[in-house]
Amino acid sequence: MESKGDLDAVRKCLSTSLETSRAIASALDESGSRLELLNQRYLSLQASLRPMSMQNCSFVNIDHGLDSVLCSAAAVLKVFDSVHQLEHSLLTDPCSDLHTYVSDTKKLEEALKLLTDNCRLAVGWLKDVFEKAITNELYLLNVKKSLRILQEFQAREEGARLDGGLLSTAFDKLELEFHRLLIANSVPLPLVSLTSHIGQQASIAKQALPLTSSLAGKLHAIIERLNANGRLDKCQSIYVEVRGMNACRSLKTLDLSYLEIPTAEFEAMRCIESYIDQWGSHFELVVKQLLEIECRLSTIVFEKIGPEAWMGCFAKIAIESGILSFIRFGRIVTERKNDPFKLFNLLSIFRVLNGLRLKFNQLFSAKACKEIRTATEDLIKKVVNGASEIFWQLPAQVKLQRPTSPPPDGSVPRLVSFVTDYCNQLLGDAYRPHLTQVLGIHLSWRKEAYEEGIVLCQIYNAITEVAVNLDAWSKAYEDITLSYLFMMNNHCHFCNLRGTVLGNMMGDSWLGAHEQYKDYYAALYLRNSWGKLLPILVVQKDILSSSGASVTSQDLAKQLNAFNLAFDEMYKKQSNWVICDETLRENVCKHLVEGIIPIYRAYVKNYCLSTDNDAKVDKHMKYTAQCLENKIRSLFQPMQRKGSSIKQADLISKIKEVSHQFRLTLAAL
Repeated sequence: MESKGDLDAVRKCLSTSLETSRAIASALDESGSRLELLNQRYLSLQASLRPMSMQNCSFVNIDHGLDSVLCSAAAVLKVFDSVHQLEHSLLTDPCSDLHTYVSDTKKLEEALKLLTDNCRLAVGWLKDVFEKAITNELYLLNVKKSLRILQEFQAREEGARLDGGLLSTAFDKLELEFHRLLIANSVPLPLVSLTSHIGQQASIAKQALPLTSSLAGKLHAIIERLNANGRLDKCQSIYVEVRGMNACRSLKTLDLSYLEIPTAEFEAMRCIESYIDQWGSHFELVVKQLLEIECRLSTIVFEKIGPEAWMGCFAKIAIESGILSFIRFGRIVTERKNDPFKLFNLLSIFRVLNGLRLKFNQLFSAKACKEIRTATEDLIKKVVNGASEIFWQLPAQVKLQRPTSPPPDGSVPRLVSFVTDYCNQLLGDAYRPHLTQVLGIHLSWRKEAYEEGIVLCQIYNAITEVAVNLDAWSKAYEDITLSYLFMMNNHCHFCNLRGTVLGNMMGDSWLGAHEQYKDYYAALYLRNSWGKLLPILVVQKDILSSSGASVTSQDLAKQLNAFNLAFDEMYKKQSNWVICDETLRENVCKHLVEGIIPIYRAYVKNYCLSTDNDAKVDKHMKYTAQCLENKIRSLFQPMQRKGSSIKQADLISKIKEVSHQFRLTLAAL
């Protein structure tokens, strides 16, 4: 039974093996057919690839080109996706999160550049490989379409930078944000006096520079991004516009209307000292406060770009603020016609410019400030040359006044008082140091050495010419008595220089000599004028004694009438004469009163005793002693005390007339 079972198992196994062999045989038949088909296709493919082989294009190279194209295309798609995301983020307003916006802008720049580079690579591979390897028209159309798409992507960066493009719009927004930040943090500077408390000035500077680290960071980020994309000029223009406007608003707190006075109208003005004082004060405020702060601010804002950037901005802001108007004002003063007062004006301008010299060198030394520097240097040259010219001509100007007539009232000529006051001012602390500097600079330009005492020597020469003029003028009077009064007045004027800068320069011996001359001419004046009245009233003592009956009241009345007539004539003659110095005038009047009144009083008393007729006494006695004294004391008063209609302005006007004469004589030289 076991053997039968084993036989059945064997039969079954053989039967299974036979079926398997049949299946394999059938499969082999089918495989042979397939291999035949593949062989036929291979021969056909080999025939089609033979032209490509003739063009030296190997399958290996095609495979490598395909890999490069596919890699570049994949990168293009990936970068384009990033660009699309960044485009969406840049549609927002940068003020909400400026640093993120700037960062996204930079990322977009980099992404567009990467997109351009990958497109360029892909386009290059396609052109080098597919156009040479593919002859199928359909494939060529697809390749050309792909090339066109890649070229459009490649041009996307350039389009983004054009007006209206994404990057251009982003930069425009950054410029607007830059403008907004500057406007929001720009306030007019409250200009105050430079003599104000240091703490107050520091507070003003802090107020004018509200640059927190956060604000500075924002401005730096915007400037850096715009500068990297060639838009620094626009950024600088915005900065100059905002800060220049702010500087102008700051200057509106000052009254600068005098800077706009037309040149012709300015030339006609006689008194410009107040304008020059204003100019100096305002100019110092503008330079030492306004422009110094603007310079510091420009430095901070553009520090990461470089000195050329902030210097250029600062130079334009300085011009926008009107600094050239201040220089123009100084130039107008230098171009006025020469007169003595112009020397004071020029020295005042020099004082201001010299005081600002170090600050000017600090602020305007850059190449961008050449216009300001050139205008300032030209002004300094005009000031130095003009002041030196007037100063060197002082003695000659005084000398040219010699042919003029002396004052008819015997007073001190306006020229004399003007020159002494003028020299006192020049020698004072307000002008002498600057005059010394001006002359030193002028001589150095002429390659000449400056010598100590040159200023004093020139002043001494001018005073000497005044003294010579006085001698000539004293001889022009027809009345010798008036000539004595004239010389007494002028020597007294020189005596009064004691204690002044000019008097100290001339010395005690010079002052003492004038003191002696004053007394000498006073004695001559009294003896040759009022001294002639006294003999009329002198009556010999023996005649007035009890035994002198030969002198009648008629004789006394006759002499009294003669005195009255002589006094009236003397008074009328000298009623318009002037003694300028109050002390001298009082002393002369006192001397006359003490010399005349006691004798007159005694004479009148004797006359009254000689007659009992009161009516007759009243007829011949024209003046009482007190009345006569009052008339004497009313003499020699300056003109402005005799009438209230003459104002101080008239005196100033007369002094200006002397200045006008000086101007004419200088022009004649």
